[in-house]
Amino acid sequence: MGITIHASFLPHDDPDASLAFYRDALGFEVRNDVGYGGMRWITVGPADQPGTSIVLQPPAVDPGVTDDERRTIVEMMAKGTYAGVILATPDLDGTFERLQAGDAEIVQEPTEQPYGVRDCAVRDPAGNLIRIQQLR
Repeated sequence: MGITIHASFLPHDDPDASLAFYRDALGFEVRNDVGYGGMRWITVGPADQPGTSIVLQPPAVDPGVTDDERRTIVEMMAKGTYAGVILATPDLDGTFERLQAGDAEIVQEPTEQPYGVRDCAVRDPAGNLIRIQQLR
């Protein structure tokens, strides 16, 4: 059986700020940018991995989400506790420097973790936690 990760979803609350982070700071290519009803869904991903994407979507767009749940999601995004993703790079220090120069919110500088990885952590403009591990 061959299963791959095709797409993962992260919420955004400012499409232009999200583009600046994922396209300009991380260097992802924009694969799709779709608007509907005043909202935008932006698909990004690494240029050398055309089969793997992150879809940046408006928060709580599912019609099954209640108004109370929407408020909770927005509150959790503001605190940075709603969503996240782990990325990997062969050049953690270079990636971190580029993010730091791009004014990303730094959560943790590159660090050797006791569980065997070296990583850093930043928040994207919507508050999503982005951990980046050093490929070894």
